[in-house]
Amino acid sequence: MTDTSSTPDVAHLPLRSVPLYRLAHGRTGDKGNRSNISVVAWHPALWPLLVEQVTEEAVARQFAARRPARVVRYLLPHLQAMNFVIDEVLDGGVNDALNLDSHGKSLSFHLLDLPIAVPAALAAFLAGPP
Repeated sequence: MTDTSSTPDVAHLPLRSVPLYRLAHGRTGDKGNRSNISVVAWHPALWPLLVEQVTEEAVARQFAARRPARVVRYLLPHLQAMNFVIDEVLDGGVNDALNLDSHGKSLSFHLLDLPIAVPAALAAFLAGPP
């Protein structure tokens, strides 16, 4: 369970959309026709936004074109990380697929492009220098 007692209430603030890579980084691998993608917050204060918005449903929508059979999320709150196991998303696996670009390593970049709604002031900070 994540302690949110010190998390400020931002529900009333205007929101902006930023790509997930502004809030987190990823690691990924594959085994057969299954992709394993980890998402790790850049800062602990970003963790509640990730838990709220980077859900199994959001990841399934992000990969809809690849037609995943199942998406399972595992939370690792002490690390401010989560791991997704995505089944049937690799065109049969490395040995069966003609399209090697769809395998493990490249799929984390697709997930890290997921839009995340953040308070406008935070979005400006996450955008980095002009």
